[in-house]
Amino acid sequence: MTVVGPFGLSVRDQALEADVQTGLAAVEAGLLDATKSDVPFITEAAQHLVLAGGKRFRPLLVMLAAQFGDPYAPGVVPAAVVVELTHLATLYHDDVMDEAAVRRGVPSANSRWGNSLAVLTGDFLFARASHTLADLGPEAVRIQAEAFERLVTGQILETAGPVDGRDPVDHYLDVLGGKTGSLVAVSCRLGSLMAGADESVVDILTQYGERLGVAFQLADDVLDIASEGHESGKTPGTDLREGVPTLPVLHLRAAAAAHGRPEDLELLALVDGDLTDDARHAEALRRLRVHPALEQARRDTVRYAEEARAMLAPLPDGYAKSALRELCDAVVHRAG
Repeated sequence: MTVVGPFGLSVRDQALEADVQTGLAAVEAGLLDATKSDVPFITEAAQHLVLAGGKRFRPLLVMLAAQFGDPYAPGVVPAAVVVELTHLATLYHDDVMDEAAVRRGVPSANSRWGNSLAVLTGDFLFARASHTLADLGPEAVRIQAEAFERLVTGQILETAGPVDGRDPVDHYLDVLGGKTGSLVAVSCRLGSLMAGADESVVDILTQYGERLGVAFQLADDVLDIASEGHESGKTPGTDLREGVPTLPVLHLRAAAAAHGRPEDLELLALVDGDLTDDARHAEALRRLRVHPALEQARRDTVRYAEEARAMLAPLPDGYAKSALRELCDAVVHRAG
């Protein structure tokens, strides 16, 4: 049994282990090649987050989904490069919008080079992803374009906020389906599609990825509050400090509105106040960590992970299916 990929995924089959390890190594080389430019500064900026590491969660899913067809098919590794480049590009843009100072343990691109260059670098990565995608055929281009539309729509909906009368939690879950679920779903879809898997298998894996992607982001929401370290790749409480709405805070708002308990209203006032003050920020984190809203967010994470696991039932048993099931457990463990 060997540990590979994010979350310490255990691979119990030597052939699968070799396929995953070889595939991820090829993806890493592909990412470096795709982020090279004739302009040295562009190369430096484009490779900033590539070299900072990361979980490579989406490429791993491409590799595992490809096991349901021909994992050595020529389009599998390029598909993984495409989804990771797209993900990286969104991180550059997200950090500008969130005014984040740190990403993956290093200064964010916007804090290092300014917002304009960070946005343009993200655009450069989108362009390189499109260039690689073009070689995978029109169906792959269409799938990625639809996912990208959903991703951007999710970001717009998050920025605009829920319309009057819409449950903020339901709105937020829809946002995550677009912002995160769409690209994780595409990772599974392109991996299995490029490997020539049956259409029914591609559909199952796509639905699995959609739910797993939402669970993955909800786990990050929980980590932002609950983590004492840096498991999410960001400083704990970053989203809280920046006023980014996350599920634990949304559940706190709902509880305060529904019950009006003084302790909830007091904590909400603290959360909505000036959290640039380190003492206030630390107090907000401390109190949120013991509030029922955090446990409720954990339960939501478990629910989406269990829905993802259930989607796998019709697939043939094997090591790849076991690994996908274990990823559901790993996502829940992150939020535990």
